[in-house]
Amino acid sequence: MSNVTPIRSSDTAAIVDRIGLIKAQIAPQLEELENLQKQLKDFGPGVYPGTHFDATVSQHERDSLDMAAVRAKLSPQFITAHTKTSVVTTLKVVARVLGRKAS
Repeated sequence: MSNVTPIRSSDTAAIVDRIGLIKAQIAPQLEELENLQKQLKDFGPGVYPGTHFDATVSQHERDSLDMAAVRAKLSPQFITAHTKTSVVTTLKVVARVLGRKAS
């Protein structure tokens, strides 16, 4: 449970409700988009022409750091000394049911 006190005014309520409505409206399109993108990627790398758009599917290698392995090999002090902390602002909008947050 969050210890953040909700601030409610007519201005913020309208903004929150509009964000929620837009998210609800675009959710089906985003799901369809993800499915179509997966289908096209499944064809493999290449250029795929459409009537109005062209799509390019490409593959490349990306290196990533195995943090579990790093933590196993390096001391907590070393990791702490080389950890960068930054402020991240997030926004979560959820539907309400009968004046309460939906679970």
